[in-house]
Amino acid sequence: MNHDASQSPRSTVTRRRFLQHTSLGALALSLSPRALRGASGANDRISIGMIGTGDRAQALLLEILRATGSQNVQVTAVCDVWKKNRESTAAKVAASGNAPRTCSRFQELLALPDVDAVVIATPDFGHTPILLEALAAGKDVYVEKPMSLELTLANQALALARAKQRIVQVGTQRRSDGRHLAAAQAVTAGMLGKLNRISVAVHFNHARWARPYADCLEADVDWPAFLMGVGTMPFDAKLLRRWQLYRFCTNGIPGLWLPHFADLVCFLTGAKYPSRAVSLGGNYVWQDGREHPDTFHTVLEYPEGFLFDFAMDLGNAAGSHFRLHGTEATLDMDNWTITPEGGTRDKPAEPRKLTGVQVTPHMENWLESLRSRKLPAADIQFGQQQTVAVVMSARAQETGRRQQFDPVTQAIVSG
Repeated sequence: MNHDASQSPRSTVTRRRFLQHTSLGALALSLSPRALRGASGANDRISIGMIGTGDRAQALLLEILRATGSQNVQVTAVCDVWKKNRESTAAKVAASGNAPRTCSRFQELLALPDVDAVVIATPDFGHTPILLEALAAGKDVYVEKPMSLELTLANQALALARAKQRIVQVGTQRRSDGRHLAAAQAVTAGMLGKLNRISVAVHFNHARWARPYADCLEADVDWPAFLMGVGTMPFDAKLLRRWQLYRFCTNGIPGLWLPHFADLVCFLTGAKYPSRAVSLGGNYVWQDGREHPDTFHTVLEYPEGFLFDFAMDLGNAAGSHFRLHGTEATLDMDNWTITPEGGTRDKPAEPRKLTGVQVTPHMENWLESLRSRKLPAADIQFGQQQTVAVVMSARAQETGRRQQFDPVTQAIVSG
């Protein structure tokens, strides 16, 4: 193949055809249609519950509200442990035409028989436990990244989703971006030659995580619900509002940022799992009580024959880079260009600009999948794959030992 994606913006290689070249293809076609709870036909409204209503959830809610008419969906229930967020989100939904039911415990929302699907946008540690209970309750799910902080739970969720024939969309939304799809087509077409390294770096130098918490009062928080049965501790407004800093809630940069890029490695190359990982990191800049490194670097090796290195620091604002290095060309994902720099001199690649392919937005893709029962763009299979990279990288930094993944046993071990 030697077609130029930049010359065919409406390439015939659509998302669905592209996915058919992966292990998802046959599976997507084999899923039988299944009537949604409370949605017996294509013209019936789909009822959606929101679990977690923080910053990320607000963006997802806006996308759903925009699609209310075109997709015939409605947010009918809102759950959050903090009264302030819960009530303000319910008010936004009510302004769109209906007043949702509210609760502080996700189990109450999952018990509602007329709720067909849920959006999970809680702090990281809640994602998979809630996902598992939602699947067990027969709900379809949109779950924010990282899908899981534990590989065993991710494996369980994948198996349960398949057993229950539930639709699960993971919130790695770059899979629903036309430029990333064009890049995947270019890599698949061999435009880079033999891929040997993917390099990503992200830099920030301001306290993105420093949300105010003086207004977060114990009387307004269902604290046991926030803890989700994981131990006991006194109420801590800072923990709730700045949860990204604490081991109780997340594994830090590997879970907060790596999923996007680890997922793209699979999307762009067709690879599934890394085989080995080494990592280093430390808290060199921010002395704000955080329990995670503010500077982190991991290198993952893939059995397909390339390295993926990911670096992030919170003490410099140099921007970012995302490049794929092959024997014939380099793909710059920040400028969306393929250049001959770094390729072979005897067979130089021609510079070319990637043009985005038309795709369906991520949330809309999920909503469409709820009716068609076809696998969404970021199906749970990909969520399980990204979990391997996330857990390996975090564990390598925490233990100081190289981590290895066994695709047969689906387990990570040191060595």
